[in-house]
Amino acid sequence: MMGKNKSGPSKAPGKPRKAEPGRHFSKSTSVGLLFLKAMEADGSATTFQPKQIIYRQGDPADAVHYIVLGKIQLTVVSEHGKEAVIAILETGEFFGEGCIVGQPSRMTSASATEKATVVRIEKATMIRVLHEQPEVAETLITFLLARNIQIEADLVDQLFNSSERRLARLLLLLANFGKEGKMEKILPNISQEILAARIGTTRPRINFFMNKFRKLGFIEYDGTGLKVHTSLLNVIVHD
Repeated sequence: MMGKNKSGPSKAPGKPRKAEPGRHFSKSTSVGLLFLKAMEADGSATTFQPKQIIYRQGDPADAVHYIVLGKIQLTVVSEHGKEAVIAILETGEFFGEGCIVGQPSRMTSASATEKATVVRIEKATMIRVLHEQPEVAETLITFLLARNIQIEADLVDQLFNSSERRLARLLLLLANFGKEGKMEKILPNISQEILAARIGTTRPRINFFMNKFRKLGFIEYDGTGLKVHTSLLNVIVHD
């Protein structure tokens, strides 16, 4: 059983601000308008700075969160203090949805990996909206099914693939490979510690593979971030 993270109280949240909805919720849809209305009504759109804590493992599970802009990582800490990154989420994704089905406390900690704007939706509000707004319910169900498929794929990857192949797959996922046919830069200052925790290996191994990928032309650093080329697929195909 995972223990509660006792590293201290949560950092104060960033300054609230109104923000545009993510790519999954367009302004032109009733779902997007619903969330814009919710943000305007209770000021729940908050901007978090990199590494700022949104909630900690063991905190009360009393709200669902929606990423308007930016990236969020979910981590879990064992009773012996070992930390693992279990997900890196981005614009248009939910987290903390376990409260909807009665989860009493957070099983993970959530923090921003870059400047991020997040909407907090109280549990009671979310349950009411799911009953009253079929579009919201459909969107959330679709997201949760996709998340479940991703978790299963991650488990298979962890069980059967080498560290090098797992790293290549993670970099391609972070670069949005296969989403609308385009690749994006990853994080401006992606941490090798985060990558190591995410795939279950050591930082020196990550450093070795990243240097190897760079020398082979699979990735490059252009001064503003890490760029991933589709040629990195060769590692997955031929490993």
